[in-house]
Amino acid sequence: MALLDDVSIIARAAAASIDDVSVAAGKAGTKAAGVVIDDAAVTPSYVTGLSPARELPIIWSITKGSLKNKLLLLLPGALLLSWFLPQAIIFILMLGGAYLCYEGAEKVMEKLGGEHHGKTLEDPIEDPAQFEKQRINGAIRTDLILSAEIMAISLNEIATISDSFWIRAVALAVVGIAITVVVYGSVALIVKMDDVGLHLVQRENGAAKRIGQMLLHAMPKLLVALSFIGTIAMLWVGGGIILHGTHEVGFHLLSDLAHGAEHAVAGMTGALSGVFGWLTYAGVSAIFGLVLGAIIAVVLHKVLGFGADEAH
Repeated sequence: MALLDDVSIIARAAAASIDDVSVAAGKAGTKAAGVVIDDAAVTPSYVTGLSPARELPIIWSITKGSLKNKLLLLLPGALLLSWFLPQAIIFILMLGGAYLCYEGAEKVMEKLGGEHHGKTLEDPIEDPAQFEKQRINGAIRTDLILSAEIMAISLNEIATISDSFWIRAVALAVVGIAITVVVYGSVALIVKMDDVGLHLVQRENGAAKRIGQMLLHAMPKLLVALSFIGTIAMLWVGGGIILHGTHEVGFHLLSDLAHGAEHAVAGMTGALSGVFGWLTYAGVSAIFGLVLGAIIAVVLHKVLGFGADEAH
């Protein structure tokens, strides 16, 4: 009976720890949602224009690289940082936020007629295997930046819930694995949607043909929508991180202006005040992110000359 009592105590403690992990992981995953949206929106572009037979193998290679990024590089680094230098986390967050602002602003500038920096699908592909390898490596590098932002945001949230090293470690691992599965599972479904549509169109069943035609027509629009959503998410998340970070380090003006606009709109919209207030803050964050990102892009490309050789 004493042994069973000890077992029950251990079981209750384990259950409490699991509950702490689930709460921490859930809160962290919610906070990282904006970067997750961006990750899911960006990744399909890495298989666009390549052989359909290579789409799933490429996504699987990127998925494995993403898990290595999160679990072997970023997780140990984040835990060590939180243990020995926790005050640096906010600056790492701001650095990642600035990168997201830059990426989002560069996409907007390219859409408005600016220069493209880097190789595109319009360029001739001399070695398909080498080009595919470059695509995968480029996707994994981009994933490393976005994953670092996800892990930093997650760690920042988890740290407010638990001081336990192991709960932080397990919660971060859960968030990293779950987000990777959701993002790249969604990407696999998105990029194979046209193949499913083509298969259904070839069926004899009239309903199946109509669904297939709908999928084939929807796919190009979905990719355009994802690209747009991804750009907005970059600017909104990046700008919001910078606004929050400046407030945390003692510079309150920008954050106060954004929150002031949020509260002003919330006060005028009655029952939907929460929704419109949030949208206002997200919009202000995105505008700030666009301005900051454009400044960074101009400094990098026009002043310091980064990317000039690739562009020309």
